[in-house]
Amino acid sequence: MDAEEIRALYQRLKPEIDERLADFRRIKDSGDEGAMFAELLFCTLTPQSKAKVCWKAVGCLLDGALSGSEEEITECLVGVRFKYTKAKRIIDRRERFPEGKALKKLLDSFKDPYEAREWLVKNIDGYGYKEASHFLRNTGYGLELAILDRHILRNLEAAGAIDEVPRTLTKRKYLEIEKRMQDFSREIEVPMPALDLIFWYEGAGEIFK
Repeated sequence: MDAEEIRALYQRLKPEIDERLADFRRIKDSGDEGAMFAELLFCTLTPQSKAKVCWKAVGCLLDGALSGSEEEITECLVGVRFKYTKAKRIIDRRERFPEGKALKKLLDSFKDPYEAREWLVKNIDGYGYKEASHFLRNTGYGLELAILDRHILRNLEAAGAIDEVPRTLTKRKYLEIEKRMQDFSREIEVPMPALDLIFWYEGAGEIFK
């Protein structure tokens, strides 16, 4: 998609996009630690797995399996790649943030989303910049952050926002492309979180998370 196509799609999808972004903001504004914890689990599961499959798995976990054994947790991760490794990470999240307690206090303690992201990357096993950005966006704490996966990168290349899709994403390259995406967002007058959802829609045919 070029800039004109992105703007046109934004205008068509704006009501749906605004509703979804309001959902993200509502989590932060309400201080709903249960919702924050659900997103923490969701972003633990998403690497190399389909978002809807992961959200279904989160539902299974929150229905009772979360308090069970590693085997019971793994049984919820149907269709999730690397489910044994991710089950161990789910247990880590469960023990560190029982039912999400202390998540709001933690997220509110940072001066900005960039500081919060650095903490998450350093302290949450399995979280890279993409997963940390995704979690902060979905909880309303990082709406201006870029969630850079291969699909988003290919769309940024097609739109002319970046020259090429990098083979690997180092921290330096991630931050560089994030800045380019933010500049592109301002240039075409499509808000940063809306731009991500538009690119997601382009691949999936719907607005999700």
